[in-house]
Amino acid sequence: MINLILHKLLDPQIIFTLMVALATGATIITLGMTFVEGDGLSRRMRAVSVEREAIRARERERLNKATAPKISLRQQPTAYMKEVVDRLNLSSWLGTETAKLRLAMAGYRGKQAETAFLFFRLVSPISLCLITIFYAFVIFGDKYSIMVRLIAVVAALYLGIKAPEIFLKNQTSKRQLSMRRALPDAMDLLLICVESGVSIEHAFRKVAAEVGTQSVPLAEELTLTTAELSYLQERRQAFENLATRTGVDAIKAITTALVQAERYGTPVGVALRVLAQESRDQRMNEAEKKAAALPPKLTVPMILFFLPVLFAVILTPALIQIFNWD
Repeated sequence: MINLILHKLLDPQIIFTLMVALATGATIITLGMTFVEGDGLSRRMRAVSVEREAIRARERERLNKATAPKISLRQQPTAYMKEVVDRLNLSSWLGTETAKLRLAMAGYRGKQAETAFLFFRLVSPISLCLITIFYAFVIFGDKYSIMVRLIAVVAALYLGIKAPEIFLKNQTSKRQLSMRRALPDAMDLLLICVESGVSIEHAFRKVAAEVGTQSVPLAEELTLTTAELSYLQERRQAFENLATRTGVDAIKAITTALVQAERYGTPVGVALRVLAQESRDQRMNEAEKKAAALPPKLTVPMILFFLPVLFAVILTPALIQIFNWD
């Protein structure tokens, strides 16, 4: 029975059929997600409102020195993940000082996100290592040398350790790209609100509502900053938190201008106008850089796929005439 299963798993036709089935399923799921995808902005705004309630509860507890237990609206970690993390004390030997910051930059906040990150940092290397050992020593057997199989196991273990960090890095890059693309328009709206006499809190709230259709992460961060401006003692801390959570240089420049205006009473309208123009120019420069890099990237695909077909179309009639000449 085991030999039959191993024979079936190593059959090229079955492997090809499984790959085609997986590709078909992924295509169907990708196309279907466009029709069943929910309102991402509303979902993220609800998550921000939960974070706002947490800030309110924390600041109220600090100011009032309340002794009664507080009611948290934040979602609690999954039970089995929390049990594994607490039982093995993963936060002490798998957690890092920058883990919360990286999770926040990737859009994951709260105890649940930290618990899930630590849990997958433990599970992913073990799972990949066991799967690789099974394939290397059971299925493939003696087809490869022991050194090659050990290298494969070590590589799988290293990939499992780095997989959660790679996932967070990719999520952070996507969020930052979305925020950079929508930032010039958001800064123009913020400039209009500030010059019309609206306070920073109301300006952030209005800009978050307007820019949400273009960039949900930027709207989420602005809404969270609005909550922090309402409940934190120092407004400067709210601006610095915005720059830390996003990690975008243009947003750091905006927060620096807002902190200086808050501290010295300098007008912020001129600084916002200059920063908005600079971010718009930077976005245009990035688009021009990608357009300039397109021809070199197309060289290899054209050589491999376009030129052989072109030669076949051009030479085939001539070859037919040559061979039929006799």
